[in-house]
Amino acid sequence: MTQETTEELRRKIRFYELVLDNIRNGVMITEPSGRIIFFSKAYGNFLGIDARQAIGKHCREVVENTRMETVARTGLPEINHPHRIKGRDMVVQRIPIQEEGRTIAVYGQVMFEDVRDVQALAKKLTVLESKLELYEKELTSLRSAKYTIKHIIGRSGEMAELKKMALKAAKTSAPVLIMGESGTGKELFAHAIHYAGERRAFPFIRLNCAAIPRDLLESELFGYEPGAFSGAGSKSKPGKFELAHQGTMFLDEIGDLPLEMQPKLLRVIEEKETERLGGNRLIHSNFRLITATHAPLEKLVAQGRFRKDLYYRLNVIPIAIPPLRDRKEDIPLLADHLIAMLNQDLGTNVTRLTSEAQERFRQYDWPGNVRELINVLERVIYSIDGETIQLHHLPIFLQTIRRKTVPGSASLKRLKEETEKEALALAIQKAHYNKNRAARDLGIHRTALYKKMKKYEIPLAPGR
Repeated sequence: MTQETTEELRRKIRFYELVLDNIRNGVMITEPSGRIIFFSKAYGNFLGIDARQAIGKHCREVVENTRMETVARTGLPEINHPHRIKGRDMVVQRIPIQEEGRTIAVYGQVMFEDVRDVQALAKKLTVLESKLELYEKELTSLRSAKYTIKHIIGRSGEMAELKKMALKAAKTSAPVLIMGESGTGKELFAHAIHYAGERRAFPFIRLNCAAIPRDLLESELFGYEPGAFSGAGSKSKPGKFELAHQGTMFLDEIGDLPLEMQPKLLRVIEEKETERLGGNRLIHSNFRLITATHAPLEKLVAQGRFRKDLYYRLNVIPIAIPPLRDRKEDIPLLADHLIAMLNQDLGTNVTRLTSEAQERFRQYDWPGNVRELINVLERVIYSIDGETIQLHHLPIFLQTIRRKTVPGSASLKRLKEETEKEALALAIQKAHYNKNRAARDLGIHRTALYKKMKKYEIPLAPGR
């Protein structure tokens, strides 16, 4: 053996000795016969002896009640066994070191110098397990849907029909496309569908396609590995589809999804697999997809701005939410619900709207829909001192609304009704009495079509 290799061997031995000496509570290594070949300084300090003097002695001479020879003979490890030394109950482990099926040494280590340390650790673990269970419940609550079908307020025929459709959609895992103007409550319906289904205990992950910059959207949806792109950092990040496993993925404003991202979304929907940016591993995710849009996707398809195959894949269960101006009979009930909700959030005690204030609410067309109604009520509740919202409390634009009265208004009303009736009859005839097609051609909801047919006494089928 050369001088160089001898020095290298000495350095290795010294390194291993330093490692073993620094193991807390103490280490002893013996030959199969029980002769000590290593005794750590920490163990010597605990026993009150010089660790160097223990080397070469039989383990029974140094440590009382030792079982190192037994482990060498049986070849069976003893993990976390009790061991009484100097009147103290300790916890130790004894592990046979084998080579080619033969025991060549036994490694012994003190795990706990006092068995009470184990009891204390067990108590800490019990507390941590309780906290973990609590945090898991809170996380489930936070990541799940916020709203249920009960939060969808409205007694109009349109809303009653939509609630039935939502509950029916919740029983399946088919994709749902929610359509409606901004502020109509598309996300509310998405939450309600998720909560009413079997996936309610799993995540409800949402992403607004219009709110994420184009160059970050892919990393948000699919996640990334360290160094996948400039600014990715040294840690990996799961994508939204991964997080939605077993739950629901809600993509709002799907009409704003960039064209180059659409085939990637289509692949994920069909294969239920994603791949992180910079990764080389396919990740399976069993999610339920709900999308929403205020833009008419059919027109976007015709303009070449939205893939036809993706549109058909998303539009399996369509839900079209009518604007607030088309269900004004719901406004009083909706206003009462929102006032109660705002009272709870703001700590106020406003109880009702006067009949005059309600009438102005019904006269207004609410271009911002329910979101605008919430904004108006919040402004009013902040500014009044009493418990009742009166006409003079409303914003100026609502106070100044007047019913339009022009000469011949009655005849104009009749003309409007006759024109509407003629348009309805023509559309129904053209659609061969297919109500869904007729409603789609007229740009109204099917329930609204039935309501207008009843109003104008248009027969539901030919010859009736």
